[in-house]
Amino acid sequence: MNAKKIYLRSFGCQMNDYDSSRIIDLMREQGYERTAQPEDADLLVVVTCSIREKAQEKTFSDLGRLRELKKEKPSMRIAVGGCVASQEGKRILSRSPWVDVVFGPQTLHRLPELLAERERTGKPQVDIEFPEIEKFDCLPAPTATGATAFVSVMEGCSKYCSYCVVPYTRGEEISRPLMDVLVECAHLASQGVKEITLLGQNVNAYCGRGTDGNPVDFATLLEFVSEIPGIERIRYTTSHPKEFSDRLIEAYGKLPKLANHVHLPVQSGSDRILSAMKRGYTHEWYLGRIAKLREVRPDISIATDFIVGFPGETEEDFAETMRLIKEVGFDASFSFVYSPRPGTPAASYKDDTPQEVKLKRLQNLQSVIDAKATEISQTMLGRVERCLVFGKAKKGEGLLSARTDNNRVVNFKGDDSLIGQMANIRITEVYPHTLGGELA
Repeated sequence: MNAKKIYLRSFGCQMNDYDSSRIIDLMREQGYERTAQPEDADLLVVVTCSIREKAQEKTFSDLGRLRELKKEKPSMRIAVGGCVASQEGKRILSRSPWVDVVFGPQTLHRLPELLAERERTGKPQVDIEFPEIEKFDCLPAPTATGATAFVSVMEGCSKYCSYCVVPYTRGEEISRPLMDVLVECAHLASQGVKEITLLGQNVNAYCGRGTDGNPVDFATLLEFVSEIPGIERIRYTTSHPKEFSDRLIEAYGKLPKLANHVHLPVQSGSDRILSAMKRGYTHEWYLGRIAKLREVRPDISIATDFIVGFPGETEEDFAETMRLIKEVGFDASFSFVYSPRPGTPAASYKDDTPQEVKLKRLQNLQSVIDAKATEISQTMLGRVERCLVFGKAKKGEGLLSARTDNNRVVNFKGDDSLIGQMANIRITEVYPHTLGGELA
């Protein structure tokens, strides 16, 4: 008997990437194998994102296209998960009645039960509850698919920034117990994983329970993960400046496995806008965190997020953002024009800045950050970098791709046996989005 086939499409953040990989692990136990062809699927899963309006509308347009597949293959089951599922719930069924199952980020482990109930009753199923940490207890051990892996250490967010839907779609902050995280990391390391990325909506707010029942902070978690044999490098995302503690900064001075790169979203450089966003810090406070970090890691690369054109943002506010960019010297940024999300406080804020002005600001901001990133890349010429080789290069015969400690892709000539291994690579070329190198 042929195995049933699952096709999965994921939108949005690394948390969704992690959830998607766990869905594949879960359904593999149910006799499914993954297919790259949606028309071959017995089960088609869409993991959605609602952080930005475009991502949400992309979900519904995608579901519209799937309607035709369902017509051609009525036995196909379509399941929608992720944040749009959590936010919209039964409304997805009214808008896309060909969907069979709707599940939330915290109920993905119930997917087999929901599918069984769909068959038993003949009716679509919806489960968007927020059970505490239950899903991690119900999921099978993860299967590594390369030398890198994501590990979720916490769920949800309790910051309630005025523009953000995450607290409403993923719930309040809940941290996994320390040993659960370490066991998952060790299991992945035993399968050849060299680099772990710890995940959470507000990952540095991690406060899990140790074996003695006492709380464990994020810095302590990093210390334990760094001791796992086989793990060569540790990254994490997404962090919040308010939780970027002195203990976490000290970890950069003590843990060489902690990548020389941090993603610390700031969103704006204007104190007035930061207050309206309910971020809980100021321009100068953020600068102080960066200064303290660079005392222990002088050459650390810092990436961030910016929201351009937040309601009420003036030219003076934007100038403050540009000042911050120059003061910090950001290496990269995920920058977007503000997109109002239904149900958030900011959705009701007056917004009279023309779209063309917002787009011009975004272009200006990104060009300055791109120029700084190129400048940082130029300083790497001639240096030998310890890199993780993750696969064959997208372009160039006989080339492999690796990632530097500061999160750059470098392409070089090398034998396929290096894939999945650490290698010392001398940087020889700087390109707009990558580096060129040679084995040192």
